[in-house]
Formats: sequence, structure tokens, C-alpha cells
Amino acid sequence: MGKYLKAGLLAHAATLALAAAPGTVLAQEAAEDAASTSAVSQEAGAAQPGSSERRSYTAADFAQFAPRNALDMLERVPGFNIRDSASQRGLGQATGNVLLNGARPSSKSDDIFAQLTRIPVSAVTRIEIVDGAQLDIPGLSGEVANVVFENTGGLTGQFSWVPEFRPHNTDPLLWRGDVSVTRKSGDLTIEAALNNADSGRGGADGPTRILNGDGTVRQLREDVVTSDYDSPKLSGKLTWDPAGDRILNLNAHYQRIYERFREDSLRFTPGAPDELRTVRQRENRWNYELGGDYVFPLAGGTLKAIGLHRKSHEPFTVDVISQLDDGSPATGDRFAQTGDTSETVARAEYNWKMFGGDWQIAGEAAFNTLDSTSGLFTLDPTGAFVPVPFPDGTGGVSEDRYEGSLSFGRSLTSKLSFQLNLAAEHSTIVQSGPNGLERSFLRPKGKLSFAWKPSSDLDLALSVQRRVLQLSFYDFLARAFLDDNNQNAGNNDLRPQQDWSFEGEINKSLGAWGKTQLQFVYRNVEDYVDIVPVGNGGESVGNIPKAWAAAVVSTSTLTFDPVGLKGVRLDGTIVLQTSRLTDPFTGERRQWSGFVNRQANFSLRHDIPKSQWAWGAGLNHFHPLERFRSNQSDRNWEGPWFASLFVEHKDVLGMTVRARVGNALGARQYRERTVYTGLRDASAVDFVELRNRRIGPIFTFTLRGNF
Repeated sequence: MGKYLKAGLLAHAATLALAAAPGTVLAQEAAEDAASTSAVSQEAGAAQPGSSERRSYTAADFAQFAPRNALDMLERVPGFNIRDSASQRGLGQATGNVLLNGARPSSKSDDIFAQLTRIPVSAVTRIEIVDGAQLDIPGLSGEVANVVFENTGGLTGQFSWVPEFRPHNTDPLLWRGDVSVTRKSGDLTIEAALNNADSGRGGADGPTRILNGDGTVRQLREDVVTSDYDSPKLSGKLTWDPAGDRILNLNAHYQRIYERFREDSLRFTPGAPDELRTVRQRENRWNYELGGDYVFPLAGGTLKAIGLHRKSHEPFTVDVISQLDDGSPATGDRFAQTGDTSETVARAEYNWKMFGGDWQIAGEAAFNTLDSTSGLFTLDPTGAFVPVPFPDGTGGVSEDRYEGSLSFGRSLTSKLSFQLNLAAEHSTIVQSGPNGLERSFLRPKGKLSFAWKPSSDLDLALSVQRRVLQLSFYDFLARAFLDDNNQNAGNNDLRPQQDWSFEGEINKSLGAWGKTQLQFVYRNVEDYVDIVPVGNGGESVGNIPKAWAAAVVSTSTLTFDPVGLKGVRLDGTIVLQTSRLTDPFTGERRQWSGFVNRQANFSLRHDIPKSQWAWGAGLNHFHPLERFRSNQSDRNWEGPWFASLFVEHKDVLGMTVRARVGNALGARQYRERTVYTGLRDASAVDFVELRNRRIGPIFTFTLRGNF
């Protein structure tokens, strides 16, 4: 939980267009940081000779920003938003929009942002922007960035240190940063990195009011919350790239994750003793991954063999204890869960050219397991936690999945190309423990995409895709949420979500003014995953037969050089979304639970001409809707607007130094929860919870350099 408290508390988001699947958790401050991209000159985006489809950028095009690595460069490509690979089943097809030397990474746990930070600017030959349907990699559509790089001989390295401080309720963050080194010798390249850049601190304080259904006060609260999250990861990669068409990549990592969440709540109830209620949540997890891929020529084509094995150990404990000031014994509950997960994937892709196009046949086998032990405990008068019955909380889930696919893509004319992928998967899901069940499924998948470039400054993309999403095996088992007195029952009939996804993209160059992009997304969903009724009046994670969602996303980069404002850039993304499903409890039509129906990110940057100074500002808005259970609706959000200001010097002893203040407008953390005496909207209101917590300013210092 602490990981997402970068701006105070959790901000859930079922994003549709910016994430690859609904249900993504996103923090306001993280979104604000992600918006801080800038543009480059229009001339830098000119098509290269002999290629009317590609835009190409080199390090010289970004010189005014003094980039340190490939991520710095890519974040400043006009009108381009980096999209990491979605959570997918196995390795599957490409789902992100960034390639490294024309290939997608074979690691699942090492995100594209971390990989880009390990590529120094000196190694980047160019960044190509091309439509995914024109490439020979199935699954890509819309604009894709190919980072072409070659490590030089000798030892190179990068580092960053990003401490953060907040004046209210939050521990100082001193150890956020990363360091990586790369050494090339002959045909071998070795990379090593230590990364804790994903760490965070959060905190908030303020009042909460609990009102009866008639509006009278039931309870007043004063709450203080603090959250710490650290995730140090040690990783390494070895690349063997001899002359010719062979290349071998081997990678490994080991990661520890430490999460702490603390809440102290003073509660005042009319006619009752005052109460101190504490929540303590702890997680000490570890995970590792071993993987690699080998590409070599075979029978007139190329074969790519990919293998991956990863494992994680995930203990979780939360204690909720109440102490009245009348001297009576404390009361409380504990929920403890320990899960061990593993995934092993083997995949082979054979590519060849025939009939004027690119072909690929691929096969994949994936084996996933979860073994989880859960317990519910209550605090007895002696101060010891004693177990209470908790059915369906302990068990195991495994899935064996096999997939095959055939892809073909080619140019139809000099301006129009397409790519077709046909695939199917067979999976067997086995659940052990109480009410164990074995089920098998055969599901078709695939994608058809088109890319059309009617003129040099306009290109369009269209795709239709049949998708099967990944399940969280924990959702099969029972779980308690002590803070809000909620509980999920076990559900052995849970099925993965599937959908028909339709996406369109329009990219238009604005000449010297910059670039703009417009995206359209529609998803027609089967087996949407949400809270549903199970058993005799219980509720659990389950499936809703039909649902749909749609989004419009506008992304633009504007440069103001034409009007004499040299070095001024404005980047903006606006997302408007809507969704529908039939509520499984009430039968009413509503939006998806926790759906984000609007989002806006703006970033202004001014690189002062003939100097090493830059300054800028960011503005972010994020509007999630209610989440629903059988007897309650709950909206938890932060805002309404987050703003930030920064000043940067690009050469302090050869390093880039930035000072930043976040949450400059004083955004707060809010909650509106309505709990009913019975079924939601069909019974009387029991109480309403209204929360209004201070987050406060966020001060960040950044130091980045190369060696």
C-alpha cells in the first residue's frame, strides 16, 4: 500500500487508454511526474532520406536539455508518451511502444523506464519513430519508438540520487536513486545496476466525520497516516553480439520490497469513551527473475528462443487495534497472508520473409503457481492474537497454458501497410484447498492493424484485437480488509477477462509549432472482473458477463519559438473516458468500479537560451469514480489539482541538478463512503464517511550524472 502514497493515500484508477488494462493503480504525484516531458525542434523530426515513414532523432537534437541517458531523450520526443508493456499472460506479443535495437525486451520484471536509464546518451545512435504495423513484431500498432544504440568499449555508468522531504507526517526519503555500469569487451557487453528509484514516502492528516443516515454526527476522527516503500533491486545483463545475425541476452535480478503503513486515529463518539485506533501494515517481500533470449539464423529465417523463470515470496500482515480511554482491555484483529508465486515461460518465434511480407510463427508454454496461507485472528483480553475460522483463505492455484500464433504483415502500397495475427491459447486452471476445482479453456486471440500515411505530416493507425487478460491468483482465495470491516469470500469459478479492443490513432505534425496526437479506444468486454455476489449472501472477486468502455486521448507538444519565446515548450495530455456495466447486486447500469473518467497532465518547460538554466511547472488532474461493494459505494481521491515548480542547472561539476516543489496548490486527500444497512441503494443509509486530509508540499532534490 505504501508504494502508492506518493501524494498521500491510495488513488485507484481503472484507466483504459493510458494503461493497457483496467484496474491499474496510479498515484497523483507519479502521474504529475510522468507529465514532465518536453519537445524538440521541428527540424529534428524530419523524415530521413529514403524513408517517408520514419522520424529520427539523435542526441544533438536534445542538446539543449543536456540528456544523461536514453530515457531523457525519449521523454522529450514531441507528442510521444512512453507506454510500458502491460501485465500480460506469459511473454505473449509486444504491448508496449518502445523497442531496443528493434527488439522488445524479454524481461517481465524490469520495466522499460529502468532499462532506458541504463543506456547512456553516448551510446544512442538514434531514436526512430515508426508505426507499429510497419514492423515485423506482432502486437504493435500506433506510434512506436525504436532506440538504436551501441555500447562503446570500456566502462560507462550513470547514477541518480533523488531525496524527498515533506514537512507533515512523512519520513524523509534519503535513498531513492539508482546506479548502473556497462562494460563492453569485444563481442561481450556486461551491465550491472542497483535501483531503488521506485521508493516513496507518503503521509496525510486531517479530520474524518461519520454521519448517521439522518445527517447527525455518529463519530468524529482525527487521523494521521504515514507510509514507507522501498524496493532495492540488483540486476545484471550479459549480451553476446558477434558479427552476423546471432545475439544472446542473459539477464537476472534479485529484489527486496519493504512496505510499512501506519495510521493513528483519535475517535470521539457522543456518549462513549474516546478511542485510539491504530492500523499497522507490514510487507517484507522478495523476488527474483532469471531469463534470456537467443536469436540465430535458421532455414532462411531467424529463430528467437526465449526463456524466463521468476519467483516471489510475499508475506503480508495488518493489525487493527482499538484502545478505549476507560481502561478496558484493547480489542483488535489481525489478517496475515503469505503467498509464494512462480512463473516459468518458454517461447519460440520463427521469422521469415515470403510473398512480399514478414511472417512469424510462435509457440509459448507458461506455468504459473500460487501457494497461499491466510489467517484471521482476534485480540484476546491477555493481549494475544488467537485464530478464528477463516474458510477459503488458504489454498493453491496453478495454470498451465499453451499458445500458438501465426502473423503476417506487409505494405499494400507506398503509404498503406497492415499486420495480421491469429492466435489461440489453451489453459488449465487448478485450484487446491476447499472446494478445489479444475477447469480448461480454449480461447481465440489475435490482432489486425493498419497504418496509413497519406502525407508527410499526417499518419493514421487502426487496429482491432481480441485479448485475454491475466488473473491475480490471490483473487481466487478469501481475504479480509480489516480497516473497513470488509471481506472477500473465495471464488473458484473466477475466469480471466477477455475483450474486443478497437483502437485508432491520428498523428499530425504542426510544423515549427510541434505535434499533436489523437487516440480513440473502445473495449467490448466479456467476464469483466469486479466484486460480485457469491454463496449465501457473500461477495468476492468474480466476473460480470458484459461490459464496455471508451476513451478519447489527446496528446500534444507545442513549441513557442515561432512567436519569439525561444526554448519554451508545453506538453499536454487530456483523457476523457466512459464505461458501462450492469451492477451484479442492484441490476442498475453504472460505470466500472473505480473508473477514471477524466485525466489531464500539463507540463511547461523553459530552457533559457545561451545558459545552462531551465525552469518549469506541471499541472495534473485525476478524477476516479466510486468503487462498489454489495452494501457500499466508496470514492477515494486526491486533488483536485496537483501543481509543481522546478528549477534546473544542467552542468554543476558535470552533473544535472534540479530542485522541485510538488503539490504547490495544496491538493488534499478525500474520501466519500456511503454504507447501507443492507443491499446498496435498496436499503436505508447506515452511515456516511467524509474524509479531508492535508498532504502538504513535497520538496525534491535531484542529482544525476554519468561516469
